[in-house]
Amino acid sequence: MLLKNEGFFLLELLLSLSALLMLCLFFMPLLMDVSNQSHRLASGKKAKQLVFEELQANLLEDRISYNYSKFHNGTEYKIYWKQSPLNGQKEVCVEVVEQTFHPRIEICAIPE
Repeated sequence: MLLKNEGFFLLELLLSLSALLMLCLFFMPLLMDVSNQSHRLASGKKAKQLVFEELQANLLEDRISYNYSKFHNGTEYKIYWKQSPLNGQKEVCVEVVEQTFHPRIEICAIPE
């Protein structure tokens, strides 16, 4: 014998959807923040890698220092040489160009 269920289906559906919506509203900013932090860390890591590669190329190949840009995953990295204010030596700097949600990053190192 089938039991006849009279109602509450629409109300239960609306309550479960509203609970799901509230969870999404709570977790979306957290997920966006984690995504932004991940992008900043990846950009900083790539900038450090480019500094190391440029220093290594300068030391091993005795390459002339010049300024140029590289693009990686839609991010522009400007690589340039400048005089260090501390000891007057030339230092290599990699600057991650500022984007909409990501701040400017600059990493510099002096060849040893």
